[in-house]
Amino acid sequence: METSGDLAVDPVCGMYVDESSEFSAVVRGRTYYFCSHTCLVTFLRPEQELRRLRRDTSIALLLATPLVVLVMVVPLLAAAGGWSLPYDDNAIAFVGFLLATPVQFGPGRRFYHGTWDALRNRMANMDVLISLGTTAAWGYSAIVTFLPGLFLDRLTYFEASAFIIALVLLGNYLQELAKGRAGDALRKLLDLQPRTASVMREGRETSVPVEQVAVGDALVVRPGERIPVDGAVLEGVSSVDESMLTGESIPVDKGPGADVFGATINKSGLLKVRAAKVGQDTALAQIIKLVEDAQQSRAPIQRLADKAASVFVPVVITTALVAFLAWYVVGQKPFSWSLSIFIAVIIIACPCALGIATPAAIMVGTGKGAENGLLIKGAEYLEKARLVTTVVFDKTGTLTKGRPAVTDVVPLGSSEMEVLRLAGSAEKGSEHPIAESIVRGAEGRGIRLAAPSDFEAIPGQGIRARVDGRSVLLGNRHLMEAAGIALGGAEAIVVGLEDRGRTAMVLAVDGKVAGVLAVADTAKSSAKPAIEALRRMGVEVAMLTGDNARTAKAIAGELGIETVLAEVLPGEKADRIKALQAQHKVVAMVGDGINDAPALAQADVGIAIGSGTDVALEAGGIVLIKDDLRDVVAAIQLSRRTVGKIRQNLFWAFFYNTALIPVAAGLLFAVGLGVLLHPVFAGAAMGFSSVSVVTNSLLLKRFRPDV
Repeated sequence: METSGDLAVDPVCGMYVDESSEFSAVVRGRTYYFCSHTCLVTFLRPEQELRRLRRDTSIALLLATPLVVLVMVVPLLAAAGGWSLPYDDNAIAFVGFLLATPVQFGPGRRFYHGTWDALRNRMANMDVLISLGTTAAWGYSAIVTFLPGLFLDRLTYFEASAFIIALVLLGNYLQELAKGRAGDALRKLLDLQPRTASVMREGRETSVPVEQVAVGDALVVRPGERIPVDGAVLEGVSSVDESMLTGESIPVDKGPGADVFGATINKSGLLKVRAAKVGQDTALAQIIKLVEDAQQSRAPIQRLADKAASVFVPVVITTALVAFLAWYVVGQKPFSWSLSIFIAVIIIACPCALGIATPAAIMVGTGKGAENGLLIKGAEYLEKARLVTTVVFDKTGTLTKGRPAVTDVVPLGSSEMEVLRLAGSAEKGSEHPIAESIVRGAEGRGIRLAAPSDFEAIPGQGIRARVDGRSVLLGNRHLMEAAGIALGGAEAIVVGLEDRGRTAMVLAVDGKVAGVLAVADTAKSSAKPAIEALRRMGVEVAMLTGDNARTAKAIAGELGIETVLAEVLPGEKADRIKALQAQHKVVAMVGDGINDAPALAQADVGIAIGSGTDVALEAGGIVLIKDDLRDVVAAIQLSRRTVGKIRQNLFWAFFYNTALIPVAAGLLFAVGLGVLLHPVFAGAAMGFSSVSVVTNSLLLKRFRPDV
């Protein structure tokens, strides 16, 4: 993006925009303003912008309020009390000029800047309507004040021009406060970043700003301190609170070699950490960047609103001119009367609410997603997720834990604990994943394992070893057949376990079958609740895996998944997603591996598991930080709720503008109802509509996933 001083050039329309823009977002301590294309345009710290806006609003209200009291309130009180006013119209007009002119060209100058930029780029926005309406009111009033002979009547509208500017600025100020609240989630993330780090330099511990930490530095982290950057533990044992990343409240034990992440809290012991990722490469920085990008992006529904607004503004100006001419020429009303109609139509139709209807909801929605462990990379994903009709899950590492575990121990002539002890002891000499799972299973039950001797791995069959002087065989049927060991009743057990998708192994001790063990990649605890919730929402669930059909169907049956796409090669996964899309289904793909990346990219919504590979995280449009599949449900629910708010905002913005235009144009007066809308009240109503849209969006902060 090109920049010029404090302004940046909108790459879509080429315009420069300042603080008069319709919408802004707070990111990393700066306010980002957007033009009608919602592109980044200028930077100001939020406190600076709020001070500016508060100053301009205060000046406008300070000058406009006494003018409204003098022109509107006092005459009404005088008429009610039956007493005469101590001043004449000439005095009122002159005082009005003195009070309204500084407002028009002081605080009101921002609307002229915005109008110039819009017209220069052949566009029309809210600034055009505000500057056109207030300039017409001020200009006509100034002419009446200093050249009274040009018009028959002497009515002035200084109070309307000044108070409309004051009300619009007040509305903008309240919007900034509300939108600041919408960015709370991002600021909370920023506040988690430690400011300093204790680094070992030349054998001494030195405190330095965290920005000066380099990859490879050795850091000292004391109990209660936040870990400054991502890295690995060199020395020490502790528990670390990683809830800000994973959402899990239980601290994670850490020892030498364990990975740690910046902004997580060291709870107990002293840790010495080697820095691996610093600055923008840390996990927290990546999360913040994703939230920033999402809050700055534009949803398709917003582009539709932009197009509608670009047509709406010229239509409003035309309507205002037609109303003016109709009353002045056809209705034979005084010029001031007709001008009042013109101003009221222009102001009441100002599309402020329309301009912020979508961005305000997107900001709150993406921020709320971040609070719930959902990183939504763009507004289009937040909008599209609500349309999902089919969710396709990868199996290994997504629905399952991604590593085998002992699921069944069936003793035959021995105890369950003894079967596990002998199997685990024999497998201690193997590096095979299944062997590791058996060792973990035994040690997890508190079993002390013996050291094996005469260990031998037999490829494709199993292992042979001696444990406590006894001959141990552990493997499949082929191993038992080769050793001449009859399976007997173990055969039926093995078949039953294999039918359930387990990898079954027979344990033989001293030439006799002692038991059967089964190992499988087990489902995550969050998988079944997530699938049940999706089905309640009317979303079809499918499994996509390269595993064999029997194992895949066993896991699917356990979880309640009816559609199983098994034995799919990595290169074919994207094709299977295409096939579902060809059936007019809106598909979300959930995966974690490199081989899932093409399918994630092909899907309408790619959802990557936060613990997955970097490639999968890049391909996914939504990232689940907590590795909890119930967050898939939360993402769809948040999408539906956010788009619902956007639709409510757009409906009320359009309804408000279209419904009150006839009132402002004087149609109710024309049919004998005697109702006219004074420009001041039109301005108040317009400001209120903008604040109400932001407030409605902030109700999203109450979102709680229903799963």
